[in-house]
Amino acid sequence: MKYVIMFTSTPELDAAVPDERRQEVYGRIYEWFQTNSAQISDGGAELMPLSTATTVKYGPDGPVVVDGPFSEAKEVIGGFSVLDVPDLDAAITLVKTWPSMEFPGIAIEIRPMVTDYSQFE
Repeated sequence: MKYVIMFTSTPELDAAVPDERRQEVYGRIYEWFQTNSAQISDGGAELMPLSTATTVKYGPDGPVVVDGPFSEAKEVIGGFSVLDVPDLDAAITLVKTWPSMEFPGIAIEIRPMVTDYSQFE
């Protein structure tokens, strides 16, 4: 089954992590992707900082473009990947090994992907 995992963090807490520590964990993240490559069907992407976000939302006169994210959440999505694993338990087991989970404010949202659109017909 395919799951999208979205890596979320809290920018204020991210800023408090020393650069040396952040670089060490980035190295472990690279290793994580290599170690788990058989279960990752799409490596996804790391996203640029929140300050670069643009949102298109519906306004009274149609679509409106606004700077920044539209979400009111304190957490932001920093990237995503697609897993191909047998079930949710396998996805959870894999996600628990994400190297930066040791930092405050880090979370990973796991959501099943729609792969069979015939269910909507």
